[in-house]
Formats: sequence, structure tokens, C-alpha cells
Amino acid sequence: MTSGTTASTAPLAPTKALHTGSGDPLLLLHGFMLSPHCWEQVAQRMAGQCEVFAPALTGHWGGPDFNGWYLDVNALADRVENQLDELGWRTCHIAGNSLGGWVGFELARRGRARTLTAIASAGGWQTPSVLQIRVGAKFLSLVPVIEIGKHLPDAVVFSPPVRQAVALLLSKNAAAAPRRGIEAAITAALHCKAMLPMLAGGLRGPGLADLADVKTPVRLLMCEQDRIIPTRLYQKRFLQELPDTADRILVHDVGHVPMLEAPDRIATLIAEHVYASRTRLRAV
Repeated sequence: MTSGTTASTAPLAPTKALHTGSGDPLLLLHGFMLSPHCWEQVAQRMAGQCEVFAPALTGHWGGPDFNGWYLDVNALADRVENQLDELGWRTCHIAGNSLGGWVGFELARRGRARTLTAIASAGGWQTPSVLQIRVGAKFLSLVPVIEIGKHLPDAVVFSPPVRQAVALLLSKNAAAAPRRGIEAAITAALHCKAMLPMLAGGLRGPGLADLADVKTPVRLLMCEQDRIIPTRLYQKRFLQELPDTADRILVHDVGHVPMLEAPDRIATLIAEHVYASRTRLRAV
């Protein structure tokens, strides 16, 4: 499917969670201002070997609401942990993209992760730091665009130029990102109540704790053409601090949300990590 020519296969509606498949429990966590829709293709591929659960994060499109002016990773992890308890999952395999990777590290710290696949993970900065301020400013610059978009007709919001611009922001190869996924990303951004509270909470709260203490088997996937949090700047701390046993993989020719443009590769990389934990083998 291509972002420019393929029509959406179904009307877009908010999704509280994707829940499909059977087998080992696998939690999929989406990024900031996105929704579970970004995991649809990967979830479909993983459902044959895992019970897949991909919830909408608090304050995001389809997710639970919240009170107050601030929202942080701990609050997001609290809600996800409650959902795991409701499912009866004491532990599970976790794959998280961007903000979802950060939440995944927090859940791993709490002892809820059997394995963690962190994809273009956020949180790899000190607090306070120039990197933290830069990424916050980048998202803050989107606020007027989002506010204007809320008042525009769908014909403009989902027009080919807008879809192309969003696809290029999230992907390296815009033509490989499905139209449904791009339209879901646009809709999720327009309905993200957590945008300003998360930015405020990110400035107030700490970054990731010492990564050297992570006991969970970690597979770090770094996206070569990441335009949102470039790998060479924002993955440096992960490379330096994660235990030597952690996998460090540079995924070539993909952008910040590689599940959209390369679902086969991402599903395979997650599945390898899950399989290695089952057999107690180290993945290469």
C-alpha cells in the first residue's frame, strides 16, 4: 500500500486497544501523539505466535482521560500496569516505539517485562539538558499546526500534500507507509489531549534512571533515518549505558515509526528477541 494512492480500508475510529492472537503475552506501546493503529500491521504478523495487546496510552486518542495540567511517563506506566493486571499478565514481552519505549523501560524497572524491544526510544537524555529542551521545542512548534488543523475540513486535513508531509516526518520511505496508518497518525495528533501536559511533565520530571541497572533482556532498535529524535544524538546514552548483554541494532532506511514502512522487519526483530528468551539463547 502507498500513502498517496491506496484508500483506507475502513473508517478510522478511536481504538482503546488492539487485542489479538494467542501464545506468549506481547505488549505493544505506541509513541507520543500516536495511537494503537500504528501497530496494526505488526500485530497482524505477531498474532500467530503471541497474544498481542496494544493499548492507547493515557491522554492519547482512544486512551483514558486524566486530570490535571501535568502528565508523565510514570502516570502512563501506572495505567498500563493496571491493564496488565486486568489481563492477568504478571509479566510480558514488551515492544515500545519512542515514548512507548520509555514507558517500556519503566515497566521493565518495575519487573513487568520478560523482554524489551525499544524502537527509537525516547527518554535517552539527562534532565535538564539541551537535548531535552530541543525535543520539547520541536513538539511545541507543532501546537499551532495542530490547533489550526482542528478547524480545517477533512478534505484539507487528509489531502495528499498533508499526508505526504506526515509520512515523511514518520517514515524514510513515504510511499511504503499505508494511507490508513498515516491518516490514523494525523487523527491521533488532532485528538491528543496529552500533548501539552506531557511536554510540561517532561520538563518537570526526571529522564530515564540508570540504564546499567536494567535486568530485562533489551533489544535496542535505532532508526537510521529518524527525523524526530535523530539516532546519533538521542540514542547515545542507550549505547553507552545499557548492559553489554543488550542487543544494539541499527535498522537501515527507516524513519522514527518503522512499523508503518517496514512491518515485516520490525515483527521479525521483535519475534527473534522473544524466541531467544524462550530458548535462553542470545540473539545475534
